Amino acid sequence: MTEARVATTFQSPFDVPTPSGAEGWEEMYPYYLLFDPERREAEEHRFWFYNGMHFPEPMPAFDMITAESCYLSIGLYQGRVFQIPTVLGIEHRVVNGYVYITSNEVSDPDEIAQRLEVFLPRIGFYYENWDMLVGRWQAAVDKAIEELTALEVPHLPVLEDEQELLHDHKLGSNFRLMTAYDRCIGLYNELNQLHFELLLLAYGAYLTFFQFCQQAFPDMGTQVIAQMVAGYDTTMFRPDDELKALAASALELGVDGAFAQGRTPADVLAELEGSDAGRGWIADLESRKHPWFFMSTGDGFYHHHRAWVDDLRLPFTAITGYIAQIRAGTSLDRPKDKLLAERDRIAAEYSQLLPTPEERTSFDEMLGLCRHVFPHAEGHKFFIEHWGTSLFFNKMREIGAVMSENGFFESADDVFYLNIHEVHEALSDLGLAWSGGATARGAVYWPPRVKRRREILARLAEWTPPPALGVVPEVINDPTVQLLWGVTADRLRAWANQTEDEGVHGYAASPGVVEGVARVVRDVNEIGAVQQGEVLVCPVTAPSWGPVFPKIAAAVSDIGGMMSHAAIVAREYGLPAVVGTGHATKMIKTGDRVRVDGDHGTVTILS
Repeated sequence: MTEARVATTFQSPFDVPTPSGAEGWEEMYPYYLLFDPERREAEEHRFWFYNGMHFPEPMPAFDMITAESCYLSIGLYQGRVFQIPTVLGIEHRVVNGYVYITSNEVSDPDEIAQRLEVFLPRIGFYYENWDMLVGRWQAAVDKAIEELTALEVPHLPVLEDEQELLHDHKLGSNFRLMTAYDRCIGLYNELNQLHFELLLLAYGAYLTFFQFCQQAFPDMGTQVIAQMVAGYDTTMFRPDDELKALAASALELGVDGAFAQGRTPADVLAELEGSDAGRGWIADLESRKHPWFFMSTGDGFYHHHRAWVDDLRLPFTAITGYIAQIRAGTSLDRPKDKLLAERDRIAAEYSQLLPTPEERTSFDEMLGLCRHVFPHAEGHKFFIEHWGTSLFFNKMREIGAVMSENGFFESADDVFYLNIHEVHEALSDLGLAWSGGATARGAVYWPPRVKRRREILARLAEWTPPPALGVVPEVINDPTVQLLWGVTADRLRAWANQTEDEGVHGYAASPGVVEGVARVVRDVNEIGAVQQGEVLVCPVTAPSWGPVFPKIAAAVSDIGGMMSHAAIVAREYGLPAVVGTGHATKMIKTGDRVRVDGDHGTVTILS
């Protein structure tokens, strides 16, 4: 094997060892999500990268639907609806419980040209009718969320209700339980199809503008292009804005003393219940919960990342921090006016550098479209990945509770240790036994398997997945992979060869240079430890990390591209950011003094 080959090849997926104690992990997942030994030569010579941006933990069996449903939908729109010229869709596999993905790309020029003939008129229809289609999209999302909220999960009574069965002629409870499960899965898939209907086009508008700028201005930095789109409002900022308003309300009502570091939400609420002002604050809290507290503490893909409405620890920690910042005279507002002025200045200067009126018109039109449609790329997340998915997982808990009542599980959450196909089988088993007066086999079959799968996931959580597997291609053409994950062939080669002596390098995601003390955060539950003025160093951020951005001086992440959450939010707060470093959390320790250069994409460990 040559030196060049070593530099561009990662480990074969078939050679990845199973961590000790996790033997048999494959049983948790459907066969079609595992690497196929019969196709070894083909699969190990492809390029697969770890999707730690969305799935940073090993996947419980049921939670794998959050990946499967996404890739069902993204492939639908990439390959079957819009026919993006250079990409068919995304495949995913599971290795030791972690999700790896690859893009199926199109390289034949004739096929690209044929696909372009379909692609252009279809995206043209969407861009020309964007506001109408966003309204249609929102109505469909609202309808699905409303139905999911109202979905009835029946229990299995000793005797059916006379009115329901004899007079109303309803389906029996066993049939309705299985139907509720199927509809729950169906609604989640509907939400994910909606997830990608407009998202890819929002990215497409940005990519078109990005490519124009790269060709017209070869020396223009990628962060300069992103700056010209900054300064927008999206729904994803709203939950955090509600927390800031609640912090201000606590100060205005004089109940801010109830909020102190280390106090639990129960402690705070118990104290507030004892005064009129405190009860007034609680009423304010309740008025803001729906729907803005349906915000997952993660990125919306794991059942144990509970929504704020179910677990108040994260929002109360954020409110406590915001109270301290307001007391100290620190503004909690994003510097929107400054961002808007800067983006307009940059755009005007570059537009004037173009040699012809036609080119300036194209520049202005592409930028205008990008500014109009791109906010949806972040804005849709609240409805799909947070509100809708939190409702979905809670509805599954109701189904798990029925199974627990009938001896299948010790607790309702045990249902998440079965994959989606196994849950359907278990409900059939339960329905048959209940209707026939028999003992369900699942009461004996599932408890030991759930216990073993808990053990396996605990062992897998201790394992560090490699950033990529297989052979790195010469070029990666999928625009989503580049913009969202920051994965390019050059970036992967840098990951493969980067050493600690060379420092930390990534994408220059948000401009500026600062020095500060690093705070390495690997889990959302650790963000309460971040101190004012520190540099956040993390594997990846999620929208629920919003409350940390007003505190930090800069952000550094292992994973992410120019359109990743960390990059977007850092730009909106005017903070330097370097993303897609690959190894920052391994090279940097909490307490290290670092210099973050968001202009050049470097992080230097000073001491």
